Amino acid sequence: MLIVQKYGGTSMGSTERIQNVAKRVSKNAEGNKLVVVVSAMSGVTDEILGYSKAFSPVPNERDLDMALSSGEQISAALLSIALNAMGHKSIAFNGRQAGIITDSNHTKARIKDINTANIKQHLQDGYIVVVTGFQGLSEKGEITTLGRGGSDLSAVALAGALHADLCEIYSDVDGIYTTDPRIEEKAKKIERISYDEMLELASMGAKVLLNRSVELAKKWNVPLYAKSSFSDDQGTLITTEENIMEKPIVSGIALDKNQARVSLIGIKNKPGIAAELFGKLANANVNVDMIVQTIGRDSKTNLDFTVPKNELDKAKLTLEAFKANADLIDYDHEVAIVSIVGVGMKSHSGVAAKAFEAMANDNINIRMISTSEIKISMLIDLKYAELSVRTLHAAYELDK
Repeated sequence: MLIVQKYGGTSMGSTERIQNVAKRVSKNAEGNKLVVVVSAMSGVTDEILGYSKAFSPVPNERDLDMALSSGEQISAALLSIALNAMGHKSIAFNGRQAGIITDSNHTKARIKDINTANIKQHLQDGYIVVVTGFQGLSEKGEITTLGRGGSDLSAVALAGALHADLCEIYSDVDGIYTTDPRIEEKAKKIERISYDEMLELASMGAKVLLNRSVELAKKWNVPLYAKSSFSDDQGTLITTEENIMEKPIVSGIALDKNQARVSLIGIKNKPGIAAELFGKLANANVNVDMIVQTIGRDSKTNLDFTVPKNELDKAKLTLEAFKANADLIDYDHEVAIVSIVGVGMKSHSGVAAKAFEAMANDNINIRMISTSEIKISMLIDLKYAELSVRTLHAAYELDK
């Protein structure tokens, strides 16, 4: 089998942990071809970012990418050294040597192509290939990084390009749970979950897998396994919906506290105002999630939407141009989004009613609602965030 494994920063957090990863890789190398993608050692990326910001609050992104990429290079080299010391043939590649070509968007680049010739040749020659995650080389020859969590994306992209039989994502958690076990101690590990469900959970706050990596896994039909590098417990398989025998109505509850609400009250109702508003936000790279628009009898519109808290300042600057078109622009960062996700919603009625009833019984007011075929998201006050998770988890009996 050809297996791509990815080890996160916590798994690579010390020489002892790197040695443990090397032992796990060694065990899996028996009879298999292995490509191992690694993150920087835990805390190193934040440390480098802190050093950079000591000189400038907004560092030059080209130079920042050069600095940030060093963390993964250290991890890859150390793991390869450990594997060679154990008697394996191992070689460490950075993004360029692995053939990962990206666009030129520094700190948030997207993979455009992967030239797998170098990796394939070394696999054929019996090497374990250790690759730096999170980074690549632009078409202009510049070092780029893929954004936070980009090592997951590197692993899935390599698995797809190499037509790997399996992609294993190792971290400090042993799989995907029905919700965050730190909030609800009754949370259960999920054995199998569909790409679409995992994508919704990842997009709405579940942090085990980066949503871009799940999206890519679905596109390439790469079987993903989320596992712990600290135990041999069975993890969670992320696969096609067809490979899941019993499709639960609700698979999990996600919570996103990194949200702020923006309210534009009394906007002059004219064609194109929404297109202009959200067009400018898109140009400022502000991600908009929930949107509710209501038109009053006075021919004025109220528009509410949510943005990530860390993008609220950009949103405020963008909305300065709309002050003259609205009676009031209000911002609220004391909110959260709680979501229920499950492919079984497609064929069952009453799912939303049960959620709304459970929230009402615990006096949790829902301020905005958005839905998709397999997801219901509710904007609530931040102070009720964790209570809402426990309430919904119990309502759908996810602990059973």
